[in-house]
Amino acid sequence: MSLRLLESSFPRELSRLLSVPVSAASRALAGLERDGLVVGRLIGRSRVYTLNPRYFAKQELESYLLRLSDADAELRKRTAQLRRRPRWAGKPL
Repeated sequence: MSLRLLESSFPRELSRLLSVPVSAASRALAGLERDGLVVGRLIGRSRVYTLNPRYFAKQELESYLLRLSDADAELRKRTAQLRRRPRWAGKPL
């Protein structure tokens, strides 16, 4: 569900968002990749995951995940507050 809201993510970001250990997020993503629901690609040294665009039921899966996320307002709020781009160099915290 979080991966659909974020569109692409990596295990550490998902673990922070969901408050689970990084190893659990990595194992879950590896299982979903093995089943063909998500695909991972290397960007630098990070493996970034997205929903598999070639999955036979991609449209149905996306609509189902969006319906599930409607029930979890707190997750949608945390996802919306997530910073998705790097900070400007030298900017004070």
